Amino acid sequence: MSDARAYAAFSPTAPLAPHTLSRREPGDKDVVIDVAYCGICHSDVHTVRGEWGLGAYPIVPGHEIVGRVSRVGKKVKRFKAGDLAGVGCMVDSCRKCPNCRRGLQQHCSGRISFTYNATEQDGVTPTQGGYSSHIVVDQDFVLKVKAGQPLERVAPLLCAGITTYSPLKRYGVKKGTRVGVLGLGGLGHMAVKIAAAMGATVTVLSGSDSKRLDAKKLGAANFALTKDPAVMAKLAGSLDLIIDTVSGNHDVNAIVGLLATGGTLVMVGASPEPHAIGSFPLIIGRRAIAGSLIGGIAETQEMLDFCAKKKVLADVEVIAAKDINAAYERMLKSDVRYRFSIDARTL
Repeated sequence: MSDARAYAAFSPTAPLAPHTLSRREPGDKDVVIDVAYCGICHSDVHTVRGEWGLGAYPIVPGHEIVGRVSRVGKKVKRFKAGDLAGVGCMVDSCRKCPNCRRGLQQHCSGRISFTYNATEQDGVTPTQGGYSSHIVVDQDFVLKVKAGQPLERVAPLLCAGITTYSPLKRYGVKKGTRVGVLGLGGLGHMAVKIAAAMGATVTVLSGSDSKRLDAKKLGAANFALTKDPAVMAKLAGSLDLIIDTVSGNHDVNAIVGLLATGGTLVMVGASPEPHAIGSFPLIIGRRAIAGSLIGGIAETQEMLDFCAKKKVLADVEVIAAKDINAAYERMLKSDVRYRFSIDARTL
Protein backbone atom coordinates (compact mmCIF):
# COMPACT_ATOMS: atom_id res chain seq x y z
CA MET A 1 0.00 0.00 0.00
CA SER A 2 1.06 3.59 -0.56
CA ASP A 3 -0.33 6.82 0.82
CA ALA A 4 -1.72 9.40 -1.61
CA ARG A 5 -2.44 13.02 -0.81
CA ALA A 6 -5.97 13.91 -1.85
CA TYR A 7 -9.01 16.14 -1.44
CA ALA A 8 -12.19 14.34 -0.38
CA ALA A 9 -15.84 14.93 0.46
CA PHE A 10 -16.77 13.46 3.84
CA SER A 11 -20.53 14.12 3.60
CA PRO A 12 -23.01 15.61 1.12
CA THR A 13 -22.95 18.94 2.95
CA ALA A 14 -19.32 19.31 4.03
CA PRO A 15 -16.77 21.12 1.87
CA LEU A 16 -14.01 19.01 0.35
CA ALA A 17 -10.96 18.82 2.59
CA PRO A 18 -7.42 17.38 2.59
CA HIS A 19 -7.32 13.62 2.96
CA THR A 20 -4.79 10.79 2.89
CA LEU A 21 -5.88 7.60 1.16
CA SER A 22 -4.19 4.25 0.67
CA ARG A 23 -3.55 3.09 -2.88
CA ARG A 24 -2.94 -0.59 -3.56
CA GLU A 25 0.49 -1.84 -4.44
CA PRO A 26 0.67 -2.26 -8.22
CA GLY A 27 -0.07 -5.76 -9.45
CA ASP A 28 1.51 -7.40 -12.48
CA LYS A 29 -0.69 -5.48 -14.94
CA ASP A 30 -1.02 -2.22 -13.03
CA VAL A 31 0.31 1.22 -13.90
CA VAL A 32 1.10 3.85 -11.25
CA ILE A 33 0.49 7.39 -12.48
CA ASP A 34 1.72 10.47 -10.67
CA VAL A 35 -1.13 12.89 -11.32
CA ALA A 36 -0.19 16.20 -12.92
CA TYR A 37 -3.65 17.67 -13.49
CA CYS A 38 -7.23 16.64 -12.92
CA GLY A 39 -10.22 18.40 -14.44
CA ILE A 40 -13.36 19.24 -12.49
CA CYS A 41 -16.53 17.84 -14.04
CA HIS A 42 -20.09 18.87 -13.15
CA SER A 43 -20.72 15.23 -12.23
CA ASP A 44 -18.14 15.60 -9.45
CA VAL A 45 -20.44 18.13 -7.79
CA HIS A 46 -23.57 16.02 -8.31
CA THR A 47 -21.83 12.99 -6.82
CA VAL A 48 -20.20 14.48 -3.73
CA ARG A 49 -23.35 16.41 -2.83
CA GLY A 50 -25.47 13.27 -3.02
CA GLU A 51 -27.62 14.56 -5.87
CA TRP A 52 -27.41 11.25 -7.72
CA GLY A 53 -27.89 9.19 -4.55
CA LEU A 54 -25.68 9.00 -1.48
CA GLY A 55 -22.21 7.64 -2.07
CA ALA A 56 -19.71 5.84 0.09
CA TYR A 57 -17.92 8.66 1.90
CA PRO A 58 -15.20 9.77 1.96
CA ILE A 59 -15.28 10.33 -1.80
CA VAL A 60 -12.22 11.50 -3.73
CA PRO A 61 -13.67 12.76 -7.04
CA GLY A 62 -11.97 13.27 -10.39
CA HIS A 63 -12.11 11.36 -13.68
CA GLU A 64 -10.22 13.69 -16.01
CA ILE A 65 -6.71 12.61 -15.05
CA VAL A 66 -3.36 13.10 -16.76
CA GLY A 67 0.11 12.52 -15.42
CA ARG A 68 3.33 10.59 -15.77
CA VAL A 69 3.88 6.89 -15.22
CA SER A 70 6.15 6.26 -12.24
CA ARG A 71 5.94 2.44 -11.92
CA VAL A 72 4.57 -0.49 -13.89
CA GLY A 73 3.85 -4.13 -13.06
CA LYS A 74 6.06 -6.84 -14.51
CA LYS A 75 3.47 -7.89 -17.13
CA VAL A 76 2.75 -4.38 -18.37
CA LYS A 77 3.64 -4.05 -22.05
CA ARG A 78 1.97 -0.81 -23.12
CA PHE A 79 3.62 1.62 -20.70
CA LYS A 80 6.95 2.29 -19.07
CA ALA A 81 8.12 4.68 -16.39
CA GLY A 82 8.26 8.22 -17.72
CA ASP A 83 5.39 7.86 -20.21
CA LEU A 84 2.55 10.36 -20.22
CA ALA A 85 -0.79 8.71 -19.48
CA GLY A 86 -4.42 9.47 -18.78
CA VAL A 87 -7.38 7.94 -16.96
CA GLY A 88 -10.99 8.75 -17.72
CA CYS A 89 -14.32 7.77 -16.22
CA MET A 90 -13.61 4.03 -15.82
CA VAL A 91 -10.83 2.02 -14.24
CA ASP A 92 -12.21 -1.47 -14.98
CA SER A 93 -15.23 -3.46 -16.15
CA CYS A 94 -16.32 -7.09 -16.17
CA ARG A 95 -14.66 -7.58 -19.59
CA LYS A 96 -16.94 -10.58 -20.26
CA CYS A 97 -20.36 -9.21 -21.16
CA PRO A 98 -21.34 -8.58 -24.81
CA ASN A 99 -20.81 -4.82 -24.47
CA CYS A 100 -17.32 -5.19 -23.01
CA ARG A 101 -16.38 -7.64 -25.77
CA ARG A 102 -17.52 -5.03 -28.32
CA GLY A 103 -15.31 -2.36 -26.76
CA LEU A 104 -18.28 -0.63 -25.11
CA GLN A 105 -16.97 -0.88 -21.56
CA GLN A 106 -18.95 2.23 -20.63
CA HIS A 107 -22.10 0.14 -21.10
CA CYS A 108 -20.82 -2.89 -19.17
CA SER A 109 -23.79 -5.03 -18.11
CA GLY A 110 -21.73 -6.84 -15.49
CA ARG A 111 -19.79 -4.83 -12.90
CA ILE A 112 -18.33 -1.54 -14.07
CA SER A 113 -15.70 0.13 -11.92
CA PHE A 114 -16.07 3.86 -12.33
CA THR A 115 -13.03 5.92 -11.40
CA TYR A 116 -14.55 7.04 -8.11
CA ASN A 117 -17.56 6.34 -5.89
CA ALA A 118 -17.66 2.74 -7.10
CA THR A 119 -15.82 -0.48 -6.30
CA GLU A 120 -13.05 -2.45 -7.89
CA GLN A 121 -14.00 -5.74 -9.55
CA ASP A 122 -13.89 -7.47 -6.17
CA GLY A 123 -17.08 -5.59 -5.32
CA VAL A 124 -15.58 -4.40 -2.04
CA THR A 125 -12.60 -2.10 -2.53
CA PRO A 126 -13.76 1.50 -3.11
CA THR A 127 -12.42 3.39 -6.10
CA GLN A 128 -11.05 6.90 -5.51
CA GLY A 129 -10.42 9.46 -8.19
CA GLY A 130 -7.93 11.96 -9.49
CA TYR A 131 -8.05 14.73 -6.90
CA SER A 132 -5.00 12.90 -5.59
CA SER A 133 -1.25 12.73 -5.94
CA HIS A 134 -1.20 9.34 -7.68
CA ILE A 135 -3.47 6.56 -8.88
CA VAL A 136 -3.04 2.85 -9.64
CA VAL A 137 -4.94 1.48 -12.65
CA ASP A 138 -4.87 -1.68 -14.78
CA GLN A 139 -3.02 -0.96 -18.04
CA ASP A 140 -6.08 -1.88 -20.11
CA PHE A 141 -7.88 1.20 -18.78
CA VAL A 142 -4.97 3.63 -19.10
CA LEU A 143 -4.74 5.95 -22.12
CA LYS A 144 -1.65 7.11 -23.96
CA VAL A 145 -1.09 10.88 -24.04
CA LYS A 146 1.12 12.33 -26.75
CA ALA A 147 4.05 14.41 -25.55
CA GLY A 148 4.36 18.13 -26.22
CA GLN A 149 0.84 19.11 -25.20
CA PRO A 150 -0.17 21.31 -22.25
CA LEU A 151 -1.39 18.62 -19.86
CA GLU A 152 -3.72 20.95 -17.97
CA ARG A 153 -5.67 21.37 -21.22
CA VAL A 154 -5.58 17.67 -22.11
CA ALA A 155 -7.10 16.54 -18.79
CA PRO A 156 -10.72 17.56 -19.55
CA LEU A 157 -10.62 15.58 -22.79
CA LEU A 158 -10.90 12.41 -20.67
CA CYS A 159 -14.57 13.23 -19.97
CA ALA A 160 -15.75 16.38 -21.75
CA GLY A 161 -13.80 15.44 -24.86
CA ILE A 162 -14.97 11.86 -25.23
CA THR A 163 -18.54 12.70 -24.19
CA THR A 164 -18.87 14.96 -27.22
CA TYR A 165 -16.53 13.16 -29.64
CA SER A 166 -18.42 9.88 -29.35
CA PRO A 167 -21.80 11.05 -30.71
CA LEU A 168 -20.19 13.32 -33.29
CA LYS A 169 -18.31 10.33 -34.68
CA ARG A 170 -21.25 7.92 -34.35
CA TYR A 171 -23.50 10.16 -36.41
CA GLY A 172 -20.91 10.59 -39.14
CA VAL A 173 -20.04 14.26 -38.77
CA LYS A 174 -17.86 15.41 -41.64
CA LYS A 175 -17.26 18.41 -43.87
CA GLY A 176 -20.58 20.03 -44.61
CA THR A 177 -22.53 18.47 -41.75
CA ARG A 178 -24.66 21.13 -40.06
CA VAL A 179 -24.15 20.67 -36.31
CA GLY A 180 -25.89 22.60 -33.56
CA VAL A 181 -24.47 22.72 -30.04
CA LEU A 182 -26.96 23.63 -27.32
CA GLY A 183 -25.22 25.19 -24.33
CA LEU A 184 -21.70 26.58 -24.25
CA GLY A 185 -20.14 25.26 -21.06
CA GLY A 186 -17.57 22.58 -20.33
CA LEU A 187 -19.18 20.03 -22.65
CA GLY A 188 -20.45 22.52 -25.19
CA HIS A 189 -17.14 24.20 -25.83
CA MET A 190 -15.56 20.82 -26.57
CA ALA A 191 -18.45 19.87 -28.88
CA VAL A 192 -17.85 23.07 -30.86
CA LYS A 193 -14.11 22.52 -31.14
CA ILE A 194 -14.33 18.85 -32.10
CA ALA A 195 -17.19 19.27 -34.58
CA ALA A 196 -15.34 22.15 -36.25
CA ALA A 197 -12.18 20.03 -36.42
CA MET A 198 -14.22 17.32 -38.17
CA GLY A 199 -15.20 19.88 -40.80
CA ALA A 200 -18.76 20.59 -39.67
CA THR A 201 -20.53 23.92 -39.96
CA VAL A 202 -21.27 24.61 -36.29
CA THR A 203 -24.08 26.72 -34.86
CA VAL A 204 -24.02 27.49 -31.14
CA LEU A 205 -27.49 27.63 -29.58
CA SER A 206 -27.48 29.63 -26.37
CA GLY A 207 -29.84 31.63 -24.20
CA SER A 208 -27.07 34.08 -23.35
CA ASP A 209 -25.93 36.66 -25.88
CA SER A 210 -22.70 37.00 -23.86
CA LYS A 211 -21.55 33.69 -25.41
CA ARG A 212 -21.70 35.03 -28.98
CA LEU A 213 -18.08 36.16 -29.23
CA ASP A 214 -16.76 33.03 -27.51
CA ALA A 215 -18.72 30.83 -29.90
CA LYS A 216 -16.93 32.31 -32.89
CA LYS A 217 -13.53 32.11 -31.17
CA LEU A 218 -14.08 28.41 -30.45
CA GLY A 219 -14.79 27.64 -34.10
CA ALA A 220 -18.54 28.09 -34.57
CA ALA A 221 -19.68 29.55 -37.87
CA ASN A 222 -22.97 30.79 -36.44
CA PHE A 223 -24.58 31.81 -33.16
CA ALA A 224 -28.31 31.64 -32.41
CA LEU A 225 -29.96 33.26 -29.41
CA THR A 226 -32.59 30.69 -28.42
CA LYS A 227 -34.81 33.16 -26.59
CA ASP A 228 -35.32 35.20 -29.78
CA PRO A 229 -38.40 33.79 -31.59
CA ALA A 230 -37.38 35.34 -34.91
CA VAL A 231 -33.96 33.69 -34.77
CA MET A 232 -35.47 30.30 -33.91
CA ALA A 233 -38.03 30.58 -36.70
CA LYS A 234 -35.32 31.37 -39.25
CA LEU A 235 -33.22 28.41 -38.06
CA ALA A 236 -36.09 25.89 -38.14
CA GLY A 237 -35.36 22.69 -40.05
CA SER A 238 -31.76 23.62 -40.83
CA LEU A 239 -29.54 21.36 -38.68
CA ASP A 240 -28.52 17.75 -39.27
CA LEU A 241 -27.38 16.99 -35.73
CA ILE A 242 -27.72 18.79 -32.41
CA ILE A 243 -25.60 18.00 -29.36
CA ASP A 244 -27.63 18.99 -26.30
CA THR A 245 -25.25 19.67 -23.39
CA VAL A 246 -27.75 21.41 -21.09
CA SER A 247 -28.04 19.69 -17.70
CA GLY A 248 -31.16 21.53 -16.55
CA ASN A 249 -34.76 21.38 -17.69
CA HIS A 250 -35.41 23.16 -21.01
CA ASP A 251 -37.78 23.22 -23.98
CA VAL A 252 -36.65 20.20 -25.98
CA ASN A 253 -39.53 20.55 -28.45
CA ALA A 254 -38.26 23.95 -29.56
CA ILE A 255 -34.82 22.48 -30.18
CA VAL A 256 -36.19 19.47 -32.08
CA GLY A 257 -37.86 21.91 -34.45
CA LEU A 258 -34.44 23.10 -35.59
CA LEU A 259 -33.63 19.67 -37.05
CA ALA A 260 -33.84 18.96 -40.75
CA THR A 261 -35.76 15.93 -41.98
CA GLY A 262 -34.07 12.84 -40.57
CA GLY A 263 -32.01 14.86 -38.10
CA THR A 264 -31.06 13.74 -34.60
CA LEU A 265 -30.90 15.48 -31.24
CA VAL A 266 -28.35 13.79 -28.96
CA MET A 267 -28.60 14.43 -25.24
CA VAL A 268 -25.36 14.38 -23.29
CA GLY A 269 -26.48 16.76 -20.54
CA ALA A 270 -28.42 14.97 -17.80
CA SER A 271 -31.43 16.88 -16.51
CA PRO A 272 -32.59 15.71 -13.06
CA GLU A 273 -36.21 16.13 -14.19
CA PRO A 274 -37.96 14.49 -17.17
CA HIS A 275 -38.57 16.53 -20.31
CA ALA A 276 -41.97 16.99 -21.95
CA ILE A 277 -41.49 15.83 -25.54
CA GLY A 278 -44.15 15.95 -28.25
CA SER A 279 -44.38 13.13 -30.75
CA PHE A 280 -45.59 15.09 -33.80
CA PRO A 281 -42.31 16.96 -34.50
CA LEU A 282 -40.54 13.58 -34.44
CA ILE A 283 -43.07 11.79 -36.61
CA ILE A 284 -43.58 14.49 -39.21
CA GLY A 285 -39.90 15.28 -39.57
CA ARG A 286 -38.62 11.68 -39.19
CA ARG A 287 -36.47 13.09 -36.45
CA ALA A 288 -34.88 11.23 -33.56
CA ILE A 289 -33.85 11.94 -30.00
CA ALA A 290 -30.94 9.89 -28.69
CA GLY A 291 -28.68 9.78 -25.67
CA SER A 292 -24.95 9.25 -25.36
CA LEU A 293 -22.62 8.58 -22.44
CA ILE A 294 -18.86 8.48 -22.96
CA GLY A 295 -16.90 6.13 -25.22
CA GLY A 296 -15.12 2.85 -24.68
CA ILE A 297 -11.39 2.66 -24.09
CA ALA A 298 -10.45 2.27 -27.76
CA GLU A 299 -12.68 5.17 -28.80
CA THR A 300 -11.29 7.34 -26.00
CA GLN A 301 -7.77 6.66 -27.25
CA GLU A 302 -8.93 7.50 -30.76
CA MET A 303 -10.32 10.79 -29.46
CA LEU A 304 -7.06 11.68 -27.72
CA ASP A 305 -5.10 10.96 -30.90
CA PHE A 306 -7.55 12.98 -33.01
CA CYS A 307 -7.35 15.96 -30.65
CA ALA A 308 -3.54 15.80 -30.59
CA LYS A 309 -3.43 15.74 -34.39
CA LYS A 310 -5.94 18.55 -34.79
CA LYS A 311 -4.55 20.56 -31.85
CA VAL A 312 -7.91 20.50 -30.06
CA LEU A 313 -7.55 21.31 -26.37
CA ALA A 314 -9.89 22.35 -23.57
CA ASP A 315 -9.97 25.97 -22.44
CA VAL A 316 -9.11 25.82 -18.75
CA GLU A 317 -8.46 27.80 -15.63
CA VAL A 318 -5.77 26.12 -13.54
CA ILE A 319 -6.45 26.18 -9.80
CA ALA A 320 -4.76 25.04 -6.60
CA ALA A 321 -6.36 22.29 -4.54
CA LYS A 322 -7.30 24.76 -1.81
CA ASP A 323 -9.61 26.48 -4.30
CA ILE A 324 -11.67 23.39 -5.21
CA ASN A 325 -14.70 24.37 -3.13
CA ALA A 326 -14.73 27.88 -4.55
CA ALA A 327 -14.42 26.39 -8.03
CA TYR A 328 -17.51 24.24 -7.39
CA GLU A 329 -19.55 27.31 -6.49
CA ARG A 330 -18.26 29.24 -9.49
CA MET A 331 -19.02 26.34 -11.82
CA LEU A 332 -22.62 26.22 -10.61
CA LYS A 333 -22.86 29.90 -11.60
CA SER A 334 -21.27 29.20 -15.01
CA ASP A 335 -18.35 31.35 -13.93
CA VAL A 336 -15.59 29.46 -15.76
CA ARG A 337 -14.28 29.50 -19.31
CA TYR A 338 -14.64 26.53 -19.66
CA ARG A 339 -13.17 23.94 -17.32
CA PHE A 340 -11.23 24.00 -14.07
CA SER A 341 -8.04 21.97 -13.98
CA ILE A 342 -6.46 21.17 -10.60
CA ASP A 343 -2.68 21.36 -10.35
CA ALA A 344 -1.91 18.18 -8.40
CA ARG A 345 1.37 19.64 -7.13
CA THR A 346 -0.74 21.80 -4.80
CA LEU A 347 -2.36 18.89 -2.98
